Amino acid sequence: MREHPTRPSRGRSSPRSRKITAVLAALALVLGGGAIATAANGELVTGSLVGAWEGDHRKDKGKHKDRGNPEEGAEDGTEESPEEAPDDGDEHGGHGDGEHEDELVIGPFPEDFADIGEAPPRDTGPGFGEAASTGTFTVDCGRNENGLFNSENVIVAPGVEHGAQHTHDYVGNQDVQRFTGDVGANNQILLQGETTCPDGDRSMHFWPVLRDTTREGEDADQSGGGLDGNLGAILTPSQVRIEFVGNPRGPVAAMPEFLQLFTGNARAATAEGVNANAQWTCTGFEDRAFGDRYPLCPQGRDVVRILEFPSCWNGRDFESEDNRSHIVFPEDDGSCAEGFTAVPKLSHTLVYEVPDGPNFALDGFPEQRRAPITDHSDHINVMPADLMDRMVECINSGQDC
Repeated sequence: MREHPTRPSRGRSSPRSRKITAVLAALALVLGGGAIATAANGELVTGSLVGAWEGDHRKDKGKHKDRGNPEEGAEDGTEESPEEAPDDGDEHGGHGDGEHEDELVIGPFPEDFADIGEAPPRDTGPGFGEAASTGTFTVDCGRNENGLFNSENVIVAPGVEHGAQHTHDYVGNQDVQRFTGDVGANNQILLQGETTCPDGDRSMHFWPVLRDTTREGEDADQSGGGLDGNLGAILTPSQVRIEFVGNPRGPVAAMPEFLQLFTGNARAATAEGVNANAQWTCTGFEDRAFGDRYPLCPQGRDVVRILEFPSCWNGRDFESEDNRSHIVFPEDDGSCAEGFTAVPKLSHTLVYEVPDGPNFALDGFPEQRRAPITDHSDHINVMPADLMDRMVECINSGQDC
């Protein structure tokens, strides 16, 4: 086993409890009749799960601000107190039996959707320099065909039951149900887990599910599902691509065992886009992407989520209190800042067959109203040392493995 740094176990304060109010009760009355019908600005809307509230319910979200520097944008603009959410607006919270102070408003809204032809060009980063590591390493861990879900997050809220308040898909490590508040103990659990990845790779990959909002989900009456405003039937991706690539300015080094990676911001809708890193596109249109809209794809095309992770490691820690400062995004030219080392860059590419029209939505925290800008993904590296070395050699030598 590769040597790795250790850190003291980190506890998390209990999140505030939440309870769905009369709005959700009213929605429940119509769930049994095929397409979900909800009220939007006083009118009945069918087919799309939509809520309404007074005033402008969308703000200027901005564009992927400060995603590489955890010290900037620390004030996330959320409406919750510091005890209820980390400073950078990452996931934290939980569902319980307490009262919810405000009426829950459920999205998405009509303006959360746009034709893919309106999407801006996708930023693919800087070109390769002479010393670039140009190889790729792809891992097939399946599509979560076995339906492994939970509404927790072992990275951001370890040991907190329903701490994510939304449901995650899992591939790779299958031991996802018994985590504690002790990070070291959780890592030992991961070492014993079964896996859907090849070559003994027990790494964990997880992301919020996408739902068909024209159908009732099996978890409509459960935490993480309907009780937290995440209504609709969970969609299994038709394709999942897990890929590691190199650095445009030089070679990459091995990731340490148990390195935790997080991309995006699950609270970006109320944080004015700080740390947002969502990319929504369609098959055949991957050269363009929305950061804050769901794409409406032409007939015969599928929805695509692209989630790219930071890849400059501080060389010491496998995790950090803010979940970001130990591994950050490269500089604009692709290089790592002083004191950081390039490691393989991970991306999750998820493809879905969705119903026609604005009839799908991402899971999220209730107050985020299922906004597309909140898309995010998580990874914990539990790759065997020899497999990690093979990946680094493949990438640095320019091979496709």
